[in-house]
Amino acid sequence: MRTLLALLFGCVCLQGHASDKGTLTFHLDNDLFANTDQDYTNGARVSYITGGRKPSDFNEIEKWLDSVQEKAPQIITGLNSPNATEYNYGVSLTQLMFTPEDLEPLTAPPGQHPYVGWLGFGFSLHAKDTNAINSIELSLGTTGKNAIAETTQDFIHDLRNFAKFNGWDSQMPTEPTLNFFFTQKRRLFADVPSDNVVGIDGFNELEFALGNFRTSMSVGFVTRAGFNLPGDFSDPRIGPTSYSHDLFNEQRIETSQWSAYSIVGARGNAVLHDISLDGPLTRDFDMGIEKKDFVGEVYLGGAIRYSRWELSYVHTFRSKEFVEQPRGAQFGSVALRCQF
Repeated sequence: MRTLLALLFGCVCLQGHASDKGTLTFHLDNDLFANTDQDYTNGARVSYITGGRKPSDFNEIEKWLDSVQEKAPQIITGLNSPNATEYNYGVSLTQLMFTPEDLEPLTAPPGQHPYVGWLGFGFSLHAKDTNAINSIELSLGTTGKNAIAETTQDFIHDLRNFAKFNGWDSQMPTEPTLNFFFTQKRRLFADVPSDNVVGIDGFNELEFALGNFRTSMSVGFVTRAGFNLPGDFSDPRIGPTSYSHDLFNEQRIETSQWSAYSIVGARGNAVLHDISLDGPLTRDFDMGIEKKDFVGEVYLGGAIRYSRWELSYVHTFRSKEFVEQPRGAQFGSVALRCQF
């Protein structure tokens, strides 16, 4: 209990003498970029991650984790320099919404995605060196009306003069969610020269999720190539551990305040439980669809940075997530970041 309280206090207060800047990020996923309005139709996330904390600043939980990582083999942690590990705290607020294809019926037609809204608060700790990032996040959330998905969607549709969906009163009922996520990213192209104006870098990625929101395992990669790649690396899409990490400063000299680069990624997911497709565990609710256990996706796009600001866009092509889905989904993801 003492260790948990130390972690909570450190994260909430966002304390520590940062060795790099914190980052505030706004993510938006929307299928209107693909000219559709169905299934995974919108996601929004606001997150903040602190600057890195040096070993001399460690609190109780960090000292314990540091000792664990020093004893663990590199093949597990991915860290080349466990004695020089930095830690970051992150907090996030995420809203996801799912709708059927037909907006007029008062309930989702059979075989179409039911109405689902989810709102969650995330609380994370990240350990990293110049080769790898290990992230854990505890997510507390809710489905149902308390997720305020209907209110959010109606507001956006009013602004853009779109027709409203009529079936939100039939949405999946309220269920509190508790989820644990672990993500490990390991650096690719570690030997790229630091003096290249045009460069390439990236990560392979492994993620485990356990909880009544989502239980799954995922593997994938994301890579960047372009002009004056920034020293920090950011997840281009909404995810449970989507934060910006200052990781490459020792390997690359930034020759300009401007950066421009392309982004390419892929991901495979093995899904045991997804509340948006399987429904609640504690309530009797017929989702009317059958989840697919394996889902793949690819995404590509680009980003531009000036000084402390960065704007990115990627487009995702995802395979079918449930048997009745007529085709795979597409959506666009916009991310705006600011370091301070």
